[in-house]
Amino acid sequence: MPGLVQHLFTNYYETAAVVLFGIGFTTLLMHRNLLKKIIGFNFMDSAIYLYLASKGYIAGRLAPIVSGENADPARYINPIPTGLVLTGIVVSVSVTAFLLALTCRLYDRFHTLDIDEITRLARKEQV
Repeated sequence: MPGLVQHLFTNYYETAAVVLFGIGFTTLLMHRNLLKKIIGFNFMDSAIYLYLASKGYIAGRLAPIVSGENADPARYINPIPTGLVLTGIVVSVSVTAFLLALTCRLYDRFHTLDIDEITRLARKEQV
């Protein structure tokens, strides 16, 4: 057991990412309020970005800005996870904006944020 605890404290960024993802996933599944579901989705996004950023960082290495004659690739960190995180953040902001706009439209139409109530009212309108 002490080995597991030591491993968790050594990889605290990954541990925090897993905990954040669990909080977001639980929020997404357990709440019926659409705004709380969007917040849970954003928690999950942030956890994935934290995990990718922690995997891309290597202690003691430099930023991947090659200058001069010393261009040894072993001295630099991998820039791909950072690029993925930045791209993911842009996509996440766009998806969040779309979800919030959709939530506003649903609230204007049904006057509730409860997903079960919205489903019930939408089915009643179809009949």
